[in-house]
Amino acid sequence: MPSSSQGLDTLYIDHHRWLHAWLQSKLDNAADAADLVQDTFMRLLSRRERLELKAPRAFLRTVAKGLVIDHWRRGEIERAYLEALAQRPELESPSPESRELIFELLEGIARMLDGLKPKVRQAFLLAQCEGLSHQQIATQMRVSLRSVERYVADALYHCYLLRYGA
Repeated sequence: MPSSSQGLDTLYIDHHRWLHAWLQSKLDNAADAADLVQDTFMRLLSRRERLELKAPRAFLRTVAKGLVIDHWRRGEIERAYLEALAQRPELESPSPESRELIFELLEGIARMLDGLKPKVRQAFLLAQCEGLSHQQIATQMRVSLRSVERYVADALYHCYLLRYGA
């Protein structure tokens, strides 16, 4: 954090308008840009360590880029979920509150999967979503059975770490 809350105030005052314009150019939406500007500064408020910012705009842009990626990911997840939901009969549609919880869960899963190496992610998804055996995965991925076992174990360990914060 800048040296004090006064430092954060100054950072906000000096760079808020610039950051909003930069985000709006990326998102093409003033309301989403405003939300992400606030989220960027909220991230700074929640940091415990003190930051010495020699290039505040570069730092703000880095934080904001991560939030933009999260925003786009959430939009993709929402679109895919709503498309799938449109295929279901009206009586089976979840409430708006349930939808929001589902979006948050799917977003968390997407973040978890993004943290995996491509082969690990592929093996994990084939096992969990397609129900393939390790041998079938090995054949499909053209790798050894031992590699598949290691990939799936790595993915499960990654999930464990995320879940239990170990």
